[in-house]
Amino acid sequence: MSAFKTLFKQTFIYGLATVLPRMLNFLLVPLYTTKGILPSVAEYGKVSIIFSYFVIFNVVLAYGMETAFFRFFNKEDDKNEVIGTSTISLIATSLGFFILALLFQNQIAHFIDIDVKYINLVIWILLLDALVIIPFAWLRATQKPMRYAVIKILNVAINLGLNVFFLLALKNLASDGSLFDSIYKPNFEISYIFIANLIASAVTLLLMFRFYAKIKYVFNSVLWKTMLRYAFPILIAGIAFSINETFDRILLKELLPADIAETQIGMYSACYKIALFMTLFAAAYKLGIEPFFFSHAKAVNPQKNYASILEFFVAFGSVILLTVVVFADALKPYIVRSEAYWEAMWIVPIILIANFCLGIYYNLSVWYKITDRTKFGAYISVFGAIITLAINFLFIKTYGYKASAIATLVAYATMMLLSYYFGRKYYPIPYNLKKIGLYFSVSITLSVLSFYYFRENYAIGTVMLMAFITIIFILEKNQLKQLLKR
Repeated sequence: MSAFKTLFKQTFIYGLATVLPRMLNFLLVPLYTTKGILPSVAEYGKVSIIFSYFVIFNVVLAYGMETAFFRFFNKEDDKNEVIGTSTISLIATSLGFFILALLFQNQIAHFIDIDVKYINLVIWILLLDALVIIPFAWLRATQKPMRYAVIKILNVAINLGLNVFFLLALKNLASDGSLFDSIYKPNFEISYIFIANLIASAVTLLLMFRFYAKIKYVFNSVLWKTMLRYAFPILIAGIAFSINETFDRILLKELLPADIAETQIGMYSACYKIALFMTLFAAAYKLGIEPFFFSHAKAVNPQKNYASILEFFVAFGSVILLTVVVFADALKPYIVRSEAYWEAMWIVPIILIANFCLGIYYNLSVWYKITDRTKFGAYISVFGAIITLAINFLFIKTYGYKASAIATLVAYATMMLLSYYFGRKYYPIPYNLKKIGLYFSVSITLSVLSFYYFRENYAIGTVMLMAFITIIFILEKNQLKQLLKR
């Protein structure tokens, strides 16, 4: 049980570091979707497209080095060599990208059809974010979750505060001859959003400067090549993941008629955020569980712990899924403020289930990380990306954002099943499939019934939810009592 105590303690703190910042960030959705803040739904669509490119380039600039750092930090005797080699590698590649991107920013803007003034801001943000990848990984690897959490939360608090200032307060504060008048520019909302992001990223790097000041800058070329070989499949998997997660916005822009594309993207992206509760749970779990996987790999019978962890994840995830689905329509006026976005509410259960499958996949991925078969992670992710692209290309013109939501679900569900299939062969783990399957299937069935057949009937939805929680409590009460005791 001590292993579970460590995992849940770290997951709780990393959860705060993930959930609180994203909840603060979550408040930006009602800000952006309030009438009068952004000129139209299409403008929010434009912001969403730019953030889609953010996700892709963040993965490219990290190129799997974060996961490689965890693996070799726990594996190698000389920790300083691992820290120094990975840090120097990230600094060199980040600066190289920064210089090339600035030189060719006009060509990039033309190629992806985004205003060059936004591209310039994005390049700076990507550089600053890349330079804190290893420092944050070091905090996780050395079990300093509180410092990690404080810096992450501060980053988004600054971002949120500046968004509120620029989009809500600045216009009213501006008057002839005042300092605020020199800052305020009309029709500058999108630029203000990225300026806020840039300042928050700069402050985060400053707070991480102590890491750069105290480490030893030793570079082991042999270790570096080994780390790159380990990291390359992670990079491919990351790119594939980013395609699954955000590329649908880009395809919607390219495949739908120009007069409706950005509006559909705006509606889709706003309602997608209601599924954030499942995304936060899966992301927090992933942050806590990845170091746990590696640090307990040499323990006696680690497979038993890994199996129990997945069981808990599915139990909690099932409750989150059903709760959000039952109360989705009650939540929507607080999250997506304008009715102009609500047409896309149809996607909410689909995206929630998709991210539930992704969270299970994170848990199942232990087998290829522990056995150094990261190429399987790349194969599975690429296959998922192919599914995403195929469904979007085939059906976007007919079904719009609905095709994108279905593509996300099919891709993540397929990846989950493939990881389980290959894991049985290379690193068998005794998962309790009957119990996991029960929680998973019942929660999805009740979610579909609640949303598509008894929508906004909160009496029936609440009965379904309480009955399901009761089933879980009966089956897990002994384990829960032991966890709470400890």
